[in-house]
This record gives sequence, structure tokens and C-alpha cells, in this order.
Amino acid sequence: MPNFCAAPNCTRKSTQSELAFFRFPRDPERCRMWVENCRRADLEAKTAEQLNKHYRLCAKHFDPAMVCKTSLYRTVLKDTAIPTMFDLTSHLTNPHNRFRKQIKELTEEDIRKIKERRLAVSITQLISKKDSTAEDSPTNDGEPQLSPEEKEFRDYLHSLFKVIVLLGKQGIPLTTGRAPDASGPYCNSNFQMLLNYHMNAGDAGLRKRFEGTAVNAQYLSDVQQSQLLEVCENTVREEILMEVRDSRFFSLVTGDLVEFDGEKHLPLFLRFVNQRNLLREEFLDLLPFEESELLLVEKLEGQLSDRWGLSMEDCRGHAHKATGTSTTKMKAVAVMLMEKYPLALHMPCSTTALNIHLANSLPFPNVQNVMEALRKIEAFFRRPSAQGELEKALASCFQGNEEKESALKQASRTCWTEQHNVFDLMVDMLESLVLCMDNVRHNDGGRFLGDIVADAYSISEILADFELIVTIVILKNTLTYTRAFGRNLQGETHEVFFAAKSLTAVLHSLNEVIDNIDVYHEFWFEEAAGLAAELDVAVAVPRLFLRKQRSADMGDVQAEAYFKEYVTIPVIRGVIQEVEEMFSETNLKALMCLSLVPAVMGQMRFNTSEENNADVYRDDLPSPDTLPAELHCWRIKWKHRGKEVRLPTSIHETLQLPDVKFFPNVNSFLKVLAALPALRFDHDGETEPASRRLRAYLEATPPAQRNRSMAVLHVNAHVKHDLDVMVDQYCRLYPEEEGEGEPVGEVEPVGEVEPVGEVEPVGEVEPVGVAEPAGEAEPAGEEEPMEEDTPTPTPTTTKTT
Repeated sequence: MPNFCAAPNCTRKSTQSELAFFRFPRDPERCRMWVENCRRADLEAKTAEQLNKHYRLCAKHFDPAMVCKTSLYRTVLKDTAIPTMFDLTSHLTNPHNRFRKQIKELTEEDIRKIKERRLAVSITQLISKKDSTAEDSPTNDGEPQLSPEEKEFRDYLHSLFKVIVLLGKQGIPLTTGRAPDASGPYCNSNFQMLLNYHMNAGDAGLRKRFEGTAVNAQYLSDVQQSQLLEVCENTVREEILMEVRDSRFFSLVTGDLVEFDGEKHLPLFLRFVNQRNLLREEFLDLLPFEESELLLVEKLEGQLSDRWGLSMEDCRGHAHKATGTSTTKMKAVAVMLMEKYPLALHMPCSTTALNIHLANSLPFPNVQNVMEALRKIEAFFRRPSAQGELEKALASCFQGNEEKESALKQASRTCWTEQHNVFDLMVDMLESLVLCMDNVRHNDGGRFLGDIVADAYSISEILADFELIVTIVILKNTLTYTRAFGRNLQGETHEVFFAAKSLTAVLHSLNEVIDNIDVYHEFWFEEAAGLAAELDVAVAVPRLFLRKQRSADMGDVQAEAYFKEYVTIPVIRGVIQEVEEMFSETNLKALMCLSLVPAVMGQMRFNTSEENNADVYRDDLPSPDTLPAELHCWRIKWKHRGKEVRLPTSIHETLQLPDVKFFPNVNSFLKVLAALPALRFDHDGETEPASRRLRAYLEATPPAQRNRSMAVLHVNAHVKHDLDVMVDQYCRLYPEEEGEGEPVGEVEPVGEVEPVGEVEPVGEVEPVGVAEPAGEAEPAGEEEPMEEDTPTPTPTTTKTT
């Protein structure tokens, strides 16, 4: 039913306008002020409940400053909003309009009463505001009073945290990475240089603390810097975890191993839908990598449950991006997690092409050699000069085929090593890649640096190997059957739905290859032999296998038979097994539930059966008993929509609908589905995936300058933070640090030197060897005099009281 505006001389209604309409407030006093401003005599006799239920005012009658647009579909008023913009005269030009709303003519007495009433309300509000201010003021007896020293120390901490947050957001390392020179041992500290800048800019807290410090002194010790960084990291992480706890359901995603402080670490990401129904993927921490799969699982569970306060029972999916030797370990971790938590579905990660994920998952040395070569090629062509050399080689190899040359040049300028058709591109460009590497190796004119020449030599030797060529060709032909499936899996919502329905056909095609392996392998081996001939690479069995064969006194083995037995058959069977494990019956049921998205319903002509697949998440729904009836209403709503209504095409669009809250089961269902790691990250332009932000940080920061806490701060630079919360947390965690934080270094003592020994903090020092009388407080600030024969060591730090 449309909403009509109750204001006089206003004919707007909700079906003909995009303006927001607001109910009359339930508060009787505010409601009476609205009625008085409307000048509707017929509304004065109605109660606030009646007005709230049946009458609306459109946004045109409010000051624009009082109207807040909280999202694309939601507009609200401020709590103190009063309508003030009305047309009270236009009816005079058309007095015969019998449909106009009755306008009350105000007498002098009415105006006087309204003014008196509003004055009384203003005085009451002013008094209540003063009372609340007095309650919140520092003079409140319930709050501890801060001494001038404590306030000064908190201001000092506030300045330190401000500098650290700035460094983290901008991705600036704590140190420059250069060795200290004669100008001072700490001139290579970005942190200390920024502190100097703040002092020069007028920061009184920092200047008072450090202005008398020697030039060669370190302002903060490494331990103190670590404490400050830890507090910053925990504060930012807690902001994210609060959102995760509010949303309840999440998915766990681990990235490829990264190096920090000379050790391997596992990046941890959480994927969830927040209270604004927006999909989020956030970087939480770096977990030290354990060689034991069991210990790694225990660490993961402890991190999420004990430290972060999350429940693994609420985890609805997990994905693990791994390469090299860590692939086997992460597969074992995934199996253990699935055994403990069946509802946490193991799926491929949406940020990695399915074919690359399948190849990384194959535990065969020859396949892992191919993947390692791809990673080296990707790193090599990040250099602009190397990219230009590749394009020259492509032009040389495809002189008679301009169309192919142009297509490959275009592909080489993108991240082609991460695409679904990476092995097709590698086969097409293999000759050009070898030619490019050879040209760089020769280095005519000395155009390339020594490290580039060394990398080119290494890649050239890897590519000029027949076993690698055969493996590339077999991977290309085998993964052709999963290429379209993987591309659709990372496409639009309807493409994911139909990809799940096509999985049976994909497995059927792969099994057909196994049944006719002799025919397929013959064609594939001929293709590999022809490619090797173009590169002048001999067709041969690997040298290591020949050595074992001679030692075992076995007969000669033909190259074609060897590669069929040790490469083709294992690769195809490995791909089939990985696809079946990755897309089990439960996983497919979850993906089939994407038919809840209205656009998918429309393509299925609203003939869907979500009830059959809803058992997977039945216990997660607020009202599972009413699910069939609610799904029926959901289908009818979209089937009989108006012609001008467009069907939402994604989970994100559907969750942003204002009336999805009236379908609580559908709403909960969609939130769980959106968090699944296999679905594309639809962030609507707000933030890019955290994995991409972490990768940018790692590429921009040398390994020696990386810091775990700084990585968390930089990747989560968009997360809101409160410096006062950081100061409070630091004072709670390190109360003994208050008043400390003096510079470290060779500094001349100022004033009285505190002796080194077992001395209690200033203000709470207890005499040594003297029993304190029972019930008697020790005088503050007293110390026991030092005996004459006690030597006083030379101090290394300055203590100023």
C-alpha cells in the first residue's frame, strides 16, 4: 500500500516518488510538535500511537541536515528532527479544491501557548544535558582522577600510537634497511625520524620527554616498540573480531606461506557477512607454520577459539592456498578439520583459478617442477625490461601470424600465470619464452644486470627439458575439461549454479579419457615431441630413471610408454580424485542453494526446489519449521513482481533489499552462502580482498624489513581504530611502564642517578631489611639510604623523576 504525505498542500506518495517517508514519532511531546508544525487541525485529536501507525511525512518537509542516508536503501532522521518546511498558502489560489487537507488558522493565543511550550521543552533539555555532562565529567566520584604525571604520560602514549598507526597505514617499515653511519646509530629508524618530526612540529608531550636526549640515543627500546606494536595490532584485530562475532558464521581461508623474521608463517583470513549485509574478507594474523599437521590443526583451533573467542562450530567453510611442499600438509589439515567439523566445507579458494589449484594439489615432482617454473617466470617478468624482451621474441616467432602474435602479447601483459588457461598460454609461448631467456643470457651490450641474467639462465635450463615439456602438454590437455567449469565457478551467481549442475558431465569426460588412455596419450605425446623438436630438445627418458633402470638390470623402456605410465595416468587420476573430494555431495548441495537468488530463480522459470538442499544448513536457520512456507512466499514474490522490477543477480544485491528482513530464513541462508570461500568476492567497490592487500605489502617490503604487527596494521588500514583505546590497553597491560620509556644509549646523567639494584618504583619503595609495623602505611617517596660499602655502578640509562 502506498504512503501518502500528511502535510497540507502536499500530494506526494511513495509509489510516485523516490523520497523517503517518515512515521510520526511515538514520543507524545515530539509528536505534538510535528502536528503543530503541520497545522493539521484534524490530527490534533489523535494519539501519538495512531499518528505513528497511520500517518507519514515525506523528506521534503525536513531540513536536509536532519536527514541521514545510511545506505543505498535506507534513510533515517536524526533523533531531534522536527518538520519545518511546509506550504501553507498555495491552497488560497485554488479554494474550491475539496481534496485539500484542512489547515488550522492560528490565533494569537495559540501562538503564545506554542512558544511557551517550546521554551519549557528547551529548558528541560538543557537541564538534562547539563546533568548528563556533569555525570560524565572527570569530577565524578566514581571515576579515578588522573594526576598531572599520568595525564602527561597518556598524552605521550597517544603521540607514539599516532606515529605507529601512520607508519602502518602507509606501509612504511620501522627501519630503512640501511646500516647506521657516523651521523648516529639510530638515523636508520623511520620511527625515530617521525618522532623527531612530530617534536619539531610542536608535539609538547614528545618534546618534554625527549628534548634533552643525546643525538645518539634510542628513544624507545626494541622491547617497548614491540609492546606498542602488539597493542596496535590487538586493537585493530579486536574491531574485526567484534564484527565476526556479531555475524556469527564465517569461513577460514589460509594463504600461501610467507617469510617473516626468517621463519615461515601461514596467513589467516576470515570471510563473513557483517551487520550491513556486506561481504568482508579480513586478514587477522600470521601463524607460525608447523611441520606436524596435527600441531598445525591444534594451533588453528587454539587461535580461533581460545585467543579470538570464536567457535569452530560456526565455521561454514575453509580453503587453503598452498604451493610446493606445503600442499600435502595443508590437504591433511583440511581433512582433519572436516572430520572434526562436518559443516565446515572444504572448497577451493575464489582468488585462485581452479586449474592452478588442481595442479598445485597434485603431489608429483614433475608437476611441482612446472608450477615452480611458472612462479619463477612470473617473478622474472615483473621487470619492465624483461617484458619488452618477451614481446620481441613473440614478434620473431609469430612473424606470419599477426593475429596470434597480438593475442599473445596482450595476454603476456596481464597476470597470465594466474589465469584459467595458463597451460594453453604456456604451450603457445614456450618457444618465445626460451628465445627470450637465451637473448637475456647472451646480454649483448650489457643491457641487463647480473641477477637478471642469472635468473634467465636458470629458467632457460628448466624449460629446455623434455620431461617438463611433456608435463605441460599433458596438464594442458587434461585440464581443458575443467577449464570452463572453473571459470564459471568464479563467475556470476547464475554461472556458479549451472557449474554445479555440470560437474557430472566434467567427471564423465575425464573418466572417458582414462578408459581410452592409449589413444589420448598417443596424440598428446606427439604434440609434446613436436614442441620439443622446435626447441631442439631431445626426446628422452629422465636421466634419474635410466640410472635406476641400469642398476636394476631392466630392459630398455621407450619414452612414450614411460611418460604414459609415470605422467599421463597419474595426472588424470589425480585430477579426478581432487575434483571429487573438492566437490562432494554436501558441497554441491550448498552451491545448488544459490537458486535462492531471484535471477537464478528466473532462469529456472521459478521451478526450483531449495527444500531438498536446505538440510545442509537447517540448524543455522532462525525458524526451520517455517522454511517451506517461507520459500514458497519468496518464489511467489518474485514470480509475480511488477514489470519494472529487476531481478537481483547476486547474493550481495539480494541482501541489500529492504524487504529481505521479512524472510528471516532466506536472509540467514544467503549470509551463510555468501561466506563460502569458493564464491567470488563481491565487495561492491568498498574494499578489495585482504589477500590482495597482503600480497601488495609483501611485494613492496623486503623480507628483512617485514613486521607481523605492521602487516596487520597496513592490510587493515580501512578498519576504524581509537587511539584512546590503545592507550588504555597499554596502561592495563604494562602498568609498570608508566613514567618510563626514556631513551636508551650513551647519555650523560641528568640530576640524581638512581642506583641499580632491587629498588621498588618511585612512590612505593619499601625499605630493605626493615619490618613494616602492622597496620601502618609506609610513607610515599621514602627510600632506605644506601650503605657506604655498596658500590654504585655506572648507569646506562637516565632515570628522571
